Amino acid sequence: MNNIDVNQYEFAETSRKNKIKSAIEAMLFVAGETLNIKDIYTNLELDRKTVKEILNELAEDFKSESRGIKLINIDDSYQFVTKPENSEFIQKLLKKNKRQSLSQASIESLAIVAYKQPITRVDIDEIRGVKSESALQRLLERDLIKDVGRLEVPGRPILYGTTDEFLRQFGLQSLKELPSLDLYEDSDADNSLELLNSALQGIEEE
Repeated sequence: MNNIDVNQYEFAETSRKNKIKSAIEAMLFVAGETLNIKDIYTNLELDRKTVKEILNELAEDFKSESRGIKLINIDDSYQFVTKPENSEFIQKLLKKNKRQSLSQASIESLAIVAYKQPITRVDIDEIRGVKSESALQRLLERDLIKDVGRLEVPGRPILYGTTDEFLRQFGLQSLKELPSLDLYEDSDADNSLELLNSALQGIEEE
């Protein structure tokens, strides 16, 4: 094999590897969670050894200081995660997006659940003065509230309470860290719903 042939082979091999890296990166991005190496090489229709080598190269590529994420390997399952040094900026972004994505109805309902739990939907409706079914469904989908049991009355309505995800997103260790409503009694809030909203928004702004 002459020099030209060697160069052409090396170029083709590099191009092939880059295409595989690109495919793996895309799969890991779409998965959003750990992806087992078997799923990767099966989807690519390649052997395990080849994919393992390319995954190692990809991990090295993402070790560069200019990269904001890195590739981790846990028992042959791979995932992209953010680098710890960027956590401050990510938390700010998540907090901002969380507030923007919740409607006023959802925020009102969440405030009521946080301070009045366990509570039924009917009781939430009475405090808000309007139906809260869709707002509660949104909060359930976001894992901010959950079904914590049933009220022992005819019909046994669902009781709602907040989740660990609620604590995490609002930066609380426990529900005991919720600010006292007494702190907001001298504010502009002129009813219990406004008082609850003021307290919850107070946590978000910290």
